Amino acid sequence: MAGENADLWRLMLQHSPIGMAVVAPDGHLLMVNHALSEMIGYTPDELTRVGFQELTHPDDLDADMELFNQTLAGEIDSYRMRKRYLHADGHVVWGDLSVALVRDADGEPLHFISQILDVTEQRLNEERLEAANAEMEAIFETVNVGLLLIGPEGTYERMNKRHAETMHLPFPRGHDGAAGQLGEVYLLDGRTQMRREDMPSYRATQGEEFDDYTYWVGADPATRSAFSTSARQVRGPDGERLGAVLAYQEITDLIRAIEVKDEFVASVSHELRTPLTSVLGHLELLCESDDLPAEAAAQLRVVQRNALRLQALLADLLLIGQVADGTLELHMGPADAAAIAREAVEFARVSAQRAGISLTADLPERLPLRADAQRLRQVVDNLVSNAIKYSRSGDAATVTARQEGDRVVIEVADTGIGIAAEELDHVFGRFFRGGEAIQRQITGTGLGLSIVGSIVAAHDGTVTVESEQGRGTTFRATLPARL
Repeated sequence: MAGENADLWRLMLQHSPIGMAVVAPDGHLLMVNHALSEMIGYTPDELTRVGFQELTHPDDLDADMELFNQTLAGEIDSYRMRKRYLHADGHVVWGDLSVALVRDADGEPLHFISQILDVTEQRLNEERLEAANAEMEAIFETVNVGLLLIGPEGTYERMNKRHAETMHLPFPRGHDGAAGQLGEVYLLDGRTQMRREDMPSYRATQGEEFDDYTYWVGADPATRSAFSTSARQVRGPDGERLGAVLAYQEITDLIRAIEVKDEFVASVSHELRTPLTSVLGHLELLCESDDLPAEAAAQLRVVQRNALRLQALLADLLLIGQVADGTLELHMGPADAAAIAREAVEFARVSAQRAGISLTADLPERLPLRADAQRLRQVVDNLVSNAIKYSRSGDAATVTARQEGDRVVIEVADTGIGIAAEELDHVFGRFFRGGEAIQRQITGTGLGLSIVGSIVAAHDGTVTVESEQGRGTTFRATLPARL
């Protein structure tokens, strides 16, 4: 290399932002640029007095020398490798090294041209990622929750040990590794076998995300297990769907405990109903007696009112029991949602006035639908009662009803104390009472909204709630008209 071309080459080498060196066949550095000098902390003069062997980390030297010698021997023309260099201050610099051999006209080696890109930061990031992946791998395999990764086409990509251990329960004859395969999987009633579109894996492949999807697995009711499953979609940086991840938590003990509780409540409710009916009958006869002292008659009326409250509570408990065991019966027929809501408002008006609450209705003349009128009245009664109970003097409650396509919508809105955001997901649970209600000592059993949700669901409808603490609450029941 001589003349103008040599000068141009040297100029390019010196000003290149990438570390560059001309290396003799024995490894001695003949020429280095400023970028390489800065990268490993030596001056150009210091570098031209050593060979690359002295600058290379001992653990990478053998691999570098093997490739170096293969190139000299003509077995390869060039090579590339990632290696560590020893900085002047003792720390390690990672370099992406590319090496090419220049030969003379007779094929004899003249020198090597080396380019070294500093990838230290990239390598540190890779190490952090590797450490994070190792930690995630440990968590993935050791958590007491079954984890399953499903690819975009519905194939099982990976599962952890916990999930693999439970796969024989729903699929005793094995699984083909694709979402939606049917097995010994049953809805929460324990009798209805899941259809393909109900299987959590299939729902996840259809893009659904859900929490606490509960069901039974196993053919034998005595030994089967209950699971709660949640699903989330996995997406790429541009939002493209890459698959889904599902988490499976066994909750057999919890579900069986709930069943025992439900059986106990139902049993006690049935046992109490008969003697309570007898008590109420005799109280009615006594209260109608003309020869009772005024004080005794007043005390009997107090007993009667409390006995009636107990009867209403037992009726609620029996209804909850029917919902739990799937025996709730609806007596469907022509009904008028507007008339039902109007009656509920009139019934609650005295209570609202006594509490200082403005109760109004915005209802059409008629709003026909096919429903169990008595059960639907229970829904509206409970919602209106709650609106009054959880409002303050001076607040307002409004009942509206309207037709939306083939659906009937009944709304009960109030300007009362509202519901805390963290409690909204729990309001339809049995026996749930919010912190504000407990703090204010508002009476109640926590069954009303559970009954509302159950009756609406039995009509193939939905009930939703919107609330802001201190500003009020709106419950919205939507039912099919089925005219």
